[in-house]
Amino acid sequence: MSRMTLFGSPLFLGFDHLEQVRERLAKVSADGYPPYNIEQTGPDSLRITLAVAGFSMDQLSITLEDNQLIVRGKQADDSEGRIFLHRGIAARQFQRPFVLAEGIEVKGAWLDKGLLHIDLHRPQAETRVRTIRIGEKPNGQGGG
Repeated sequence: MSRMTLFGSPLFLGFDHLEQVRERLAKVSADGYPPYNIEQTGPDSLRITLAVAGFSMDQLSITLEDNQLIVRGKQADDSEGRIFLHRGIAARQFQRPFVLAEGIEVKGAWLDKGLLHIDLHRPQAETRVRTIRIGEKPNGQGGG
C-alpha cells in the first residue's frame, strides 16, 4: 500500500523536494522560544524579527544552509557564585529554523534593543512562455 502525500498527485512533477521540506518542518520543535514576527515590509520584501533580549551580537549566529535560514543563540552560564531567589530570565541556547522559498535572498541583519531583524528580498518571478515543437518520432525509438 502506498502512502498518500501532499504532492503525491501525478500532476505535480518534480515537487518531491517540497514534500521533504514539509516533513522537515513537521519535525521542528513546537518550542516557541524565542518569539518572532514575520512582516511584509514592501511588495518584494520581508522581515523576520526575533526577540533575543539578553543576547549580544557575538552570542548570535545566522546561517543559510540550502534554503533553510537558521538562527542560533548561545549564552554562557554566568550564574557561578550568584544566588538567585527567583530565576525567571532564562539563559539558554536556541535554534530557530526558517525554510525559505527558492530565490529568496537574505539582504542583511541587525540587532537593536533586544530584537534581531533579518531582511529578506523576494524577487518577482518572470512569466515565461515557451512553445514546444512537436516533431517526428526519433529513429530507433520503440513504442507504438
